[in-house]
Amino acid sequence: MHELVECAPNFSTSDPVTVEKILDAITSVRGVLLLDHSYDDYYNRLVVTLAGEGRILLQAVLRGAVKAAELIDMRTHKGQHPRLGAVDVVPFVPIADSTIESCSELAKSFGRQFSATCDVPVYLYAESASSPDRRDIDWTREGEYEGLEERISRPDRKPDFGPARAHPTAGATITGARKPMVGFNVNISTHDLAIGKKIARALHEKKGGLVGVRAMAAEIPKMGIVQIGMSIYDYERTPLYRVYELLKLEAQRHNVSIVSSEFNGMAPLGAILDVANYYLRVTNLNDDRIIETAICKRLQNQ
Repeated sequence: MHELVECAPNFSTSDPVTVEKILDAITSVRGVLLLDHSYDDYYNRLVVTLAGEGRILLQAVLRGAVKAAELIDMRTHKGQHPRLGAVDVVPFVPIADSTIESCSELAKSFGRQFSATCDVPVYLYAESASSPDRRDIDWTREGEYEGLEERISRPDRKPDFGPARAHPTAGATITGARKPMVGFNVNISTHDLAIGKKIARALHEKKGGLVGVRAMAAEIPKMGIVQIGMSIYDYERTPLYRVYELLKLEAQRHNVSIVSSEFNGMAPLGAILDVANYYLRVTNLNDDRIIETAICKRLQNQ
C-alpha cells in the first residue's frame, strides 16, 4: 500500500446505535483500516481513526460522513466539547509516503463531495485553509452550532464549499490537512470545574500557554472528577513531557493531583519516544530500536 494516509473524523454523537451505523458505513469500503474509535457521553463525541490509500480512505470517510449527517440532529445535541456540526472535523494526516499537499487535496475533495451530497457547508482549516484566520479551528468553531446561522451569512464567514447557510440538522463541517497530533487527556482530583478551567488556560497557546496546544476542562460526573482535554498539534515543537510537567505544576498550585491520563485516538510513536527519552534518560532510543517498527520496516523493504 502506497501513500498511506490517516484520517481522524470527529462526529457529534455518543449514541451506541448511531456509532455502530457510522462505523458500518466506513468499513463497508474494502481496504480501509479501522484503527480505533472511542466515544463518551460527557463530550458527546465519537472519534474514529482510519488509515488507507488516499482514494480508498476518501470513499470510506465520505460514506461515514453521509451516514452521520443522516442520523445526527444537532438541534438536540448537548456536549462539553466545542462543535460546529454532526460531522464536526475531518482531518487528513500524512503518514507513510504521503505529504501535506496530497492530504490537502483529499480534504478539498472531501469537502467538495460532502457538501454536494448532503448540502452541508464545509470550511477548510489548518494546512488547507483559504485564509490565515481559517487555519485556526477555534476561529471557525466560534459560536458553535448554536451561533452558526447568524455567522455564516457574513462575507468573511462564507464556507469554502456548499451553501452559505447552516444545515438545519447537520450544521457545518471542518476539514483540512494537518501534521500528526497528540490527543491527550489528564484526569485531576477535583470536581471543581473552575479549577480545571484555570489549569487548561495555563496550557492553551492562545491564552498564554504552550505553542500548538489547545486545552479545555470538562466534568466527568460518573467519576466525580475534572478532565483536562488537550490537542497537541506539533509535538516536535512542544513535546508531550513538557505539557505534562507544566500541567503537574499547575495542578500543585491549585492543590489537586493527577489521577490518570489517556490518549484520545492513536498516538504518534515519535511523541511516545520523546517521553521515554526524557523520563528514562535514554540516549539511543528511536523507532529503529523498537522491535515492532524495526520488523515492519524490514518487511516493507523486502
